[in-house]
Amino acid sequence: MNRIQTVSAPLGRVLISLIFILSGVGKISGYSGTQAYMESMGVPGMLLPLVIALEVMGGLAIVAGWQTRVVAFLLAGFCIASAVLFHGNIGDSTQQIQFLKNLGLAGGFLFLVAHGAGAWSLDSRRSA
Repeated sequence: MNRIQTVSAPLGRVLISLIFILSGVGKISGYSGTQAYMESMGVPGMLLPLVIALEVMGGLAIVAGWQTRVVAFLLAGFCIASAVLFHGNIGDSTQQIQFLKNLGLAGGFLFLVAHGAGAWSLDSRRSA
């Protein structure tokens, strides 16, 4: 692995995870509002703790490069599901951008599924 890949992999993991970590923490502080929004979109509010856990713990796992392929697969599925459930009104340009952003994030996670976390990761240390 060349030097650019060695540095870009952990940086990429941090950048792709940051939105999930911050969003999950934000859902904790705005729990009732998030739960009400989920329910207004037809998603059971009782799933919110699982969403928060996936966003925060999954985001931190990706940053650390721990169980990267599995966690990235779960987050890719989450991105696609949330795109369809919450941003499916692609006639609205704002929702269309959010929909495409989620698909782009899913694509990034699928790259992690395919290629792993890289050299600077717990996965790499475990396999050494």
